[in-house]
Amino acid sequence: MKQIQQSFQVPFSYNIIFTENMFSLENQTFINFLKNYGDNNFRKKILFLIDAGVAENHTYLPESIKNYFAKEESMSLASEILIISGGEQVKNDPKFLDEMLQAIDTYGIDRHSFVAAIGGGAFLDVAGYASAIAHRGIKHIRIPSTVLSQNDSGVGVKNGINFFGKKNFLGTFSPPIAVFNDANFLRTLSDRDWRSGISEAIKVALIKDLDFFEWLELNAEAMASRNETAMHHQIFRSAELHVQHISSGDPFELGSARPLDFGHWAAHKLEYLTNFEIRHGEAVAIGIALDSVYSHLKGYITKEELFRIIKLFKTLGFETYHPALAENDKINLWKGLSEFREHLGGELTITLLESLGKGVEVHEIDFELMKKSVDILRIS
Repeated sequence: MKQIQQSFQVPFSYNIIFTENMFSLENQTFINFLKNYGDNNFRKKILFLIDAGVAENHTYLPESIKNYFAKEESMSLASEILIISGGEQVKNDPKFLDEMLQAIDTYGIDRHSFVAAIGGGAFLDVAGYASAIAHRGIKHIRIPSTVLSQNDSGVGVKNGINFFGKKNFLGTFSPPIAVFNDANFLRTLSDRDWRSGISEAIKVALIKDLDFFEWLELNAEAMASRNETAMHHQIFRSAELHVQHISSGDPFELGSARPLDFGHWAAHKLEYLTNFEIRHGEAVAIGIALDSVYSHLKGYITKEELFRIIKLFKTLGFETYHPALAENDKINLWKGLSEFREHLGGELTITLLESLGKGVEVHEIDFELMKKSVDILRIS
């Protein structure tokens, strides 16, 4: 027998940069980053993709980008700034992925160039996926425009689209070269979208950081009333905890453990069952509430601790129950658990709460007890 063994490591490093009005001429943070990144012997090009919802609320944005690059001689801005639908529909219809890939080809965006995407988490997922598969990988820059994408999905390494009726069936692990969190984009969010992303902060606090959970309790009313100082602290700490977890263990999820998906197995199914009428963050809030009730019934957390979790969500304005959870004698929910097991690669690994601030992984779910959890959640 002959054998050649190959082994190598590829380091990944990127910064999450917090700024404001990043395309104002006085703010040179973004352009300086581009100038100093990569090989300056190649003329760099940059293509912008903008979520239609962002473009509608920030009508000045395309013109501001053009003015920002107007006198820049070391870099070419693609002549078209693409505005494409956002929200979960962008992940469900392949035509939007095709539109992004067509633009990458049309404007000659090569491996020395950049794709910069401005939008919510779903939009960034598709733009990142398009960048990852074009030319086997184009440098992409994420500019998240929502609370949820600034504190969680936009700062991570995953990209993808929904396929075969399954969440993120097609996707890649492809880190961005940078993330720019511009606080200005948050000011035009609806109250619903402002609130929605906070569920991901509660998630990571519950499984990682009791002090942060207690901070969220103390500042819930401030965030609900759109206090920007409180929201910015929440986003920074949540993003920090997410990236610390990604870098500390299994960033490309080669194993079956996904603690950062606490509450997500039910949330993903709930999104489909409601035809995506509820936001991802809203579904996550319900999923966390469900798994918290189950954690209590399993004897991990006390009734008082469960009450604190439910109270926090309700103070922020979340619903913690949806009738779709109980449909068809909860068989649809059971299917969601089976699909989550498949997505993990065969072995079910669910994160529950051992205590507030500490997660615990289990490989079996007592579904009769989970059904009881749904019933308890309905009347809580």
